[in-house]
Amino acid sequence: MQVYVGNLNFATTNEALNEFFSSKGEVVKVRIITDKETGRSMGYGFVEMADEGAARDAIAELDGQELDGRKLRINEARRKEERGGPRHRH
Repeated sequence: MQVYVGNLNFATTNEALNEFFSSKGEVVKVRIITDKETGRSMGYGFVEMADEGAARDAIAELDGQELDGRKLRINEARRKEERGGPRHRH
C-alpha cells in the first residue's frame, strides 16, 4: 500500500523517511519527489509498505508527528485517476 507524506523538510532524505516508517512495518520503497531541473526536494513523497494493515497503522500513528523539524501530513496515496489525472492547459 502506498502512503503520501507531505510537509517534508527539504533536507529529509529517503533513508531518514525509510527509518521513520520502518518502525511500523516493512517498507518496500521510499521516494521523495524532487524538482526535475534543480534536483531539490518538493517537500513531499511516497512510502510503499508491504502490509496494508501496517500502512494504515503508520498513517494513524505518524500523521502529525515531527521529522527533521516539520510536522508531517500522512495519508493514503490516491491514484492519478482519483485525483483527476494530469491537467492540460489549452
